[in-house]
Amino acid sequence: MDDYLRSDAPVIEALDRAWDRSRLSVRTRFERLRARGFLLAQCAVAAGVAWWVATDLVGHVTPFFAPIVAVICLGMSYGQRLRRVFEVAVGVAVGVFVADVFVHVAGSGPWQITAVVLVSMSLATLLDGGPVVVTQSAVQGIVIAALVASPGQAFTRWTDALIGGGIALVAATVVPQAPLRRPRVAAAEAVRKIGELLRRAASSAHDGDVALAAEVLASARGTESLLRELRAAADEGLSVLTSSPFKRQHAVGVRKMVDLVEPLDRAMRSTRVLVRRVTVAVGRGEPLPPGYETLLLELAEATDVMGRALSENASPEIGRPALLVVAAGTGEVPRTSSLATETVLAQIRSTVIDLLQVTGLDVDQAIAALPPERPRDT
Repeated sequence: MDDYLRSDAPVIEALDRAWDRSRLSVRTRFERLRARGFLLAQCAVAAGVAWWVATDLVGHVTPFFAPIVAVICLGMSYGQRLRRVFEVAVGVAVGVFVADVFVHVAGSGPWQITAVVLVSMSLATLLDGGPVVVTQSAVQGIVIAALVASPGQAFTRWTDALIGGGIALVAATVVPQAPLRRPRVAAAEAVRKIGELLRRAASSAHDGDVALAAEVLASARGTESLLRELRAAADEGLSVLTSSPFKRQHAVGVRKMVDLVEPLDRAMRSTRVLVRRVTVAVGRGEPLPPGYETLLLELAEATDVMGRALSENASPEIGRPALLVVAAGTGEVPRTSSLATETVLAQIRSTVIDLLQVTGLDVDQAIAALPPERPRDT
C-alpha cells in the first residue's frame, strides 16, 4: 500500500497545484454571457416597457416598482419560465400589497416591518408558494414598509407591482427564449469539452507530462457545471413548449435535445474516468501502448464532428461513422499486463459506447458495435 501511494504521489501533488490554479477562463465567461444574452435583453426591454405602461398609460409619476418587479420575475425564472414568472409575480404582489396596507393604516416603523414580514410570508405560504416566492414576498414587503408613500399615492406601488408582473408574464409567454437554441448550445459545448479533454489527455500521455495530466484531470472535474447547464436548458425548453403557443413548431427538436441529456451525462462521466486513468498511467511512468494515443485523438475528432453538428442545428448522428472507426480500433490495439494501461483501453471502449448512444443508438446496439478485444500479449 505504501508503494502504491508513493507511486501516485507525483500525480496527487500536481493535481493539487492544478486544482488551485483552475479558474473560469475569460472565454468561458464570455460564452456564459452570450448564452444568457437573450435573458438579459428580455429583462432590459421588459423593464423599459413596464415603466412606460405605468407612466404613460396609467399615469404614475415615479413607478420604480414596475420595472423592478418585471426584472425580478423574469430574472428568477431562468430555466423554469412561465410558472416561475407567475409564482414570483404573485409573491411580490402579496408582499407589496400587505406592506401598502400597513403603511397606509399604521405608518412605517420596526413593528410594522415585523408585522409585514410575518403576514406576507404567511399569505405566500397559504398560496402554496415555494421558498423563492415566500422570500420575495417578505423582501418586497420590507422595501415598501421602509419607503413611505407620498400623500395621495396609497396602493400605487402595488399597482406598479402588478404592472411589472403582468409585463413579465407577457414577455415570458409571447417572447420566450428560443426553446431549441439554448439546449442545443449547451449540448454542443458539452460535446466540445469532451473532445478537448481527450485531446489534452493524449498530449499528456505522449509527453509523459504529469503536471499537464493533472491539469487535464482538474479541468475534467469541473465539467459538472456544463451538465447542470444542459439539464436546465432542456427543462426550460420543455417549459416554453408547454407555456407558449408561439413555439410549438420546435417540439420535435426540443424533445430530441432532452433525449440527449442522459447519454451526454454518461459520456461526460466516462470521459472524466478515462482522463483519470490516463493521469494514473502517466504518473506511474507507464507509456501507453502503440495506438492508444491515436484512439484518443480519433475519438476527440469524432466528438468535434458531433459538436459542430449540434451547433449547426444538425443531428449528432453525423459523428457516428467516426465513432465506429474508433470502436473498431479498440479491437486492434495491443494488450499488456499493466493494470494502468488496461483500464485506459477499457475506459476508451466505455466512452465510445456512451457517445454512440448520443448519436442515437440504444445501449445494446452501441455495445454490439465494439469488436472483441485482442488477447493480451504474452
